[in-house]
Amino acid sequence: MKLLISNDDGIFALGIRTLANTLAEAGHDVSVVCPDRERSATGHGLTLHDPIRAEVVESVFHPSVKAWASSGTPSDCVKLGIWALLDSPPDYVLSGINHGANLGTDILYSGTVSAAMEGVIEGIPAIAFSLTSFTHREFQPAANFAKLLLDRLAKKPLPQLTLLNVNVPPVKWEEIGGVAITRQGIRRYFDVFEKRIDPRGKTYYWLTGEVQEEIESQTHPFLPPEILTDVEAIRKNCITITPLQYDLTYGSGLQDLQKWGKITDDWQLGNIPS
Repeated sequence: MKLLISNDDGIFALGIRTLANTLAEAGHDVSVVCPDRERSATGHGLTLHDPIRAEVVESVFHPSVKAWASSGTPSDCVKLGIWALLDSPPDYVLSGINHGANLGTDILYSGTVSAAMEGVIEGIPAIAFSLTSFTHREFQPAANFAKLLLDRLAKKPLPQLTLLNVNVPPVKWEEIGGVAITRQGIRRYFDVFEKRIDPRGKTYYWLTGEVQEEIESQTHPFLPPEILTDVEAIRKNCITITPLQYDLTYGSGLQDLQKWGKITDDWQLGNIPS
């Protein structure tokens, strides 16, 4: 397969090197376009008011890997790779392996997930990979699973444009409890701003929020209750695979709003000008 790999931890991160090298050694055509520095928690930001630069990177990855370091965000990197740097579109966009979890509501802030989602927006299926620890540095089990997952997708492609959000527990391969197809859970943070004073006497604030608790999602209106959330499954040392889409329409909420009837009648808004 032809693969475009990005991340939000930067070009020299061990996670992306392990992923890219493992897949290149497996025979895939791998290109890397990722930030030239850490760009974690940047969400789906794009660079609109500054130029984006991309420099060829050598001697970091497997010899067959083509790599660029970009001044842009993770989403910039994927868009730049697809439209400017690669000679043809990739079969898949991969992002990661992130150093830290992207579970539940983390995905709303995650540069890793946003890079993969940019691929889906451009019409290319994508997978985001994360290792659910900031201290554990053994990325090879996650890279091995990425290889197995791509082998599976080569035989049975995704039925439609989908982002698979994959989280791998920080344990040895033989300690992994299985693979769980999950739904998105809820991960709650206790956000604290630490007030500090700079050398010039001016006040600034540093966000120091940490995970306070991980809670289960409410029952999903359209899914069977036995489907675990990603937060629940990762506690069981399972690799979690959660299918995501960029359409954020709340189906149940839409049905409730439709029961309002004609809004112009209820609120007497009159004729809306054309």
